Amino acid sequence: MALSDREQRLLAEMEEALSADDPRLVSTLNGTTTRFSASIGIAIAAILGGFSILFAGLIAQLTLVGVGGFLVALVGVILLINGLTKRTSKFGQGGSTKRARRSFTQGFTKGMEDRWDQRNNG
Repeated sequence: MALSDREQRLLAEMEEALSADDPRLVSTLNGTTTRFSASIGIAIAAILGGFSILFAGLIAQLTLVGVGGFLVALVGVILLINGLTKRTSKFGQGGSTKRARRSFTQGFTKGMEDRWDQRNNG
């Protein structure tokens, strides 16, 4: 079912209000990232460094060096997982995000109620 011109305008206005009120939500919903977290960079460097140490230990036939490289890579993987989960859970935390979401939700529901009343009364 196609939207009327009025409905398309209202939808565009809601999108503009949302992007102005909470750009982090918009980037999360679009799947775009705004910045590369330093903890993720450190985690990737630890993984690559761990693999390098691991292979160096294999080539030199030093078991302890290989085990150390494995442990460094394992720590890097754990840091990467923690960095990614913190990054996705940041949306639900913090006062400004909650306030922006609450004000948007209240404004959105109030506007929808007003439009519903206009449609039924008019």
